Amino acid sequence: MKPFLLVICLLAIFAVRAQSTRDPLFISFDGTKIHYDIIGEGKPVVLLHGFISTSESWKRAPVRQALADAGFKVITLDLRGNGLSDKPHEAEAYNNNAELKDVMALVQYLGITSYDVVGYSRGAILTAKLLTMDKEVRRAVMGGISVDFSDPNWIRRKNFHEALTKPGSHPELQPAVDNAKKAGADTVVLARLQEFQPVTSLADLGKIKIPVIVVNGDQDKDNGDPQTLVDAIPGSKLVIVPGNHGGAMRTPEFSKAVVEFLTK
Repeated sequence: MKPFLLVICLLAIFAVRAQSTRDPLFISFDGTKIHYDIIGEGKPVVLLHGFISTSESWKRAPVRQALADAGFKVITLDLRGNGLSDKPHEAEAYNNNAELKDVMALVQYLGITSYDVVGYSRGAILTAKLLTMDKEVRRAVMGGISVDFSDPNWIRRKNFHEALTKPGSHPELQPAVDNAKKAGADTVVLARLQEFQPVTSLADLGKIKIPVIVVNGDQDKDNGDPQTLVDAIPGSKLVIVPGNHGGAMRTPEFSKAVVEFLTK
């Protein structure tokens, strides 16, 4: 084989292999390719990861396998801009609740008509908004969050956005930015995610009718007092588990609380 043809063949092989490492993928409403994964059979539950994270965070936590063992079809996805999903930089790719539209498109793609949702940290912020958009959600768990995200001018969101777009502007957040870079996260995307993070008003939280629990680590103060979110959602309950913000979702107690709630 001629050297030129050999190079072309090798490039084609490498391209196929590179693509296969991202599978499975589905094409969302605007053409963005979203990576997802499924384990287990039974009632569907979607797990939404946090900021500077991917669906791998759920794979390192016992709750994913525990749900599968309890008879759930457990669906994880890399939210757009993260992990193995596409990482567009344009503002248009993140505004107008694009991430939630991805979740709803994935559920439809999988032929699911009723499902539960578990969101942690920023994933819980997305969960709150999802409850206002999709009537197919049966139950929801929100972990590691307070009601502060209901404020469109939430200082933590604004500070993170500035820390990512104006280096050195918030020294207290620089370790998180440095860790994101070290992990290979796309900081342009991270800034977009903060810029267009969904806001669910107190009025909309007050209209939520489905069962909800809020789960928080006993040492987790990162995102405010979780009791404030419980106070905002009618009928919701607070469950305290061991751990700080980074560790609570990986505890057996978090897993137990989620499984018991969703199997009621």
